[in-house]
Amino acid sequence: MKRIVFIVLGITAFLNSQAQTVVSGKVTDSRNNPIMGANVFLEGTYDGGSTNEKGYFSFESSEKGQQELVISYLSFETFRLKGEIGTLKDLHVKLREEVNTLSGVTLTAGTFEAGDNAKVSVLKPLDVVTTASALGDFVGALQTLPGTSTVAEDGRLFVRGGEAEETQIFIDGIRVFTPYNPTTNNVPTRGRYSPFLFDGITFSTGGYSAEYGQALSSVLLLNTISEPDQEKTDIAVMTVGGGVGNTQKWEKNSLSINTSYINLAPYLELFPDRNDWEKPFEIVSGEAVYRHQFENGLLKLYTAFDNTNLNVFQEDINFDDLIQFRLRNNNLYFNGSYTGALKNNWVIQTGGSFTYGNTKVRIIDSDVEDNEKSIHAKLKLKKGISSRFKLNMGAEYFSTDFEEQFEGNDVDFESGFNNNLSAVFAESDIFFSKKLATKIGLRAEYSELLKESYFSPRLSLAYKTSEHGQLSLAYGDFYQNPREDVLKFNTDLTAEKTTHYILNYQYSHDGRIFRAEAFYKDYDQLIKYDTEFAQFDSNFNNDGFGYAAGLDIFWRDNRSFKSLDYWVSYSYLDTEREYRNFPERATPSIASTHNFSLVGKYWIEKWKSQVGFAYTFASGRSFTDPNTNDFLGEKTKPFNSLSINWAYLISPQKILYFSVSNVLGFRNINGYQYANTPNTEGIFDRRALRPAADQFFFVGFFWTISEDKKSNQLDNL
Repeated sequence: MKRIVFIVLGITAFLNSQAQTVVSGKVTDSRNNPIMGANVFLEGTYDGGSTNEKGYFSFESSEKGQQELVISYLSFETFRLKGEIGTLKDLHVKLREEVNTLSGVTLTAGTFEAGDNAKVSVLKPLDVVTTASALGDFVGALQTLPGTSTVAEDGRLFVRGGEAEETQIFIDGIRVFTPYNPTTNNVPTRGRYSPFLFDGITFSTGGYSAEYGQALSSVLLLNTISEPDQEKTDIAVMTVGGGVGNTQKWEKNSLSINTSYINLAPYLELFPDRNDWEKPFEIVSGEAVYRHQFENGLLKLYTAFDNTNLNVFQEDINFDDLIQFRLRNNNLYFNGSYTGALKNNWVIQTGGSFTYGNTKVRIIDSDVEDNEKSIHAKLKLKKGISSRFKLNMGAEYFSTDFEEQFEGNDVDFESGFNNNLSAVFAESDIFFSKKLATKIGLRAEYSELLKESYFSPRLSLAYKTSEHGQLSLAYGDFYQNPREDVLKFNTDLTAEKTTHYILNYQYSHDGRIFRAEAFYKDYDQLIKYDTEFAQFDSNFNNDGFGYAAGLDIFWRDNRSFKSLDYWVSYSYLDTEREYRNFPERATPSIASTHNFSLVGKYWIEKWKSQVGFAYTFASGRSFTDPNTNDFLGEKTKPFNSLSINWAYLISPQKILYFSVSNVLGFRNINGYQYANTPNTEGIFDRRALRPAADQFFFVGFFWTISEDKKSNQLDNL
């Protein structure tokens, strides 16, 4: 009997040994270098092992039929192979590097980012408002970056030879239709929105994503703070007014409110400028952001309003008396956005905005009233199909209702337009490796007003040349409807167009960033008219064209010198256009061939102070002298300005702040105005268009009351 038992046990052991299958192979990287320590196993079982120093693995399994072999290793993509278990032997598996690591390639052509989520931040979060020349305006600080031109009398963003209207601004991905405060001639405007509510800024000087349209030159993306770190109150008392802000937090909700009042009357009593003010600038404004955190999403509601009032008398060479300019403006902006996670790794981003603006202007004896209502609605879906392929697609709708009423010189005239525009876009990020990536996109738009469709391909390519450097290329077509001052008179036109070509190199390491970017922009279908300004009896067409080419250089360093953070930017611009009322192709007066900025910030521990400076240089801009036969053939003298600031910490939460713009008193000239008729000697007289004031002095006291009793507004100054 015992003999029979031993025989049965022997047969069973033999059969079991025959049922064991050997799984084997070798694991290497893409260059055939062996990978030691990779984890190898059959999915859903305990059968597996790891690779040796030569990359080999081998283990036995009693599993049968279809099985899935899994091989994983840190910084490499997980490998999976399904098949009959008998075929899983003598394998040679090459693992691909994981591209979603911090050292991976990024697509940077044409883009400056500032924010905690950016892999490479050219500007720090809210760094823009610590710039001496900005005077608290994020737009003013962005003008120190390469690609922008200094147009001191205007104050808006002029990018790579483009008009200010060619740059569009978005808050949380939603369009802002009226981003600037209204102003008068030769007095620069400012951005409407307070920078302390934003924690991320992306400034794209060209070649931007297919997600954004209706911008020929660039887009500026502002992201509001997703979650404040604590409850606090900010109080500001300034030589030009005051403001107060408060943030409250609850378990899943938070609310931030900011209000301000600006009145230049007291300041102008001490420091009069070149204008004769009957009612100096007076602005009442407020903002609020409400946030609600859902289990799988975040809702943000943002609203802002402002009221602007001014009345000024200005010199004009063609009139003996001063010319009156009176302005009243009310603006309301609402923005709502939601970001949430859906099933199967899909992410939804949706939102909308509403803008209402009313502007009343009186010029001499003429009254003009504008009313604008604009809507933007957007839906976007994103999904990471894998670590190497990401999909981004969506649709959006824009609607603008614009009306203008003109009364003056016994003439009443009404004009306006209704424009509805629909768009869809799709874009994919493809990572071939940690060194090579591409972004491919397409945008399609249809304008009901112009009755036309247009398609905009976009393409970016990035190659990592070293551990800290990379090379990028970008190409794209961009369309934009004609401006309001044209559409209100004529809608029988087509969209204007540019094509961008960009070559970019970026190096970032140990607190230092270097960027060099060459670009070329080809303009087509630009609006032309045959009068001095666009008006009701102008003849309009799309026969305009032009180009812009140049080189942008940027260097930032906060490590080489203790307590010193500085950046240097330089732009070379070559541009010509034939558009508007130009009789021939020429360099527009908004463009400077050379633009240079040097910005520095230095912390003095002994004085508990941060001191800063910003120097700006721009070569002369073109203008037309009617005493010659050359159109835009003359140049103004170069623009120079050195601004300084000083923030002194009275206590950890109280700051005394001083700043002076153009501290050296450079006598800058923005251009010239010529008489409409020649004098008795046959010469057209002229007057220099100088800034309203050569310098601006600012003093402020800023007090923060917070839970930690340490926070202050130093980063906001």
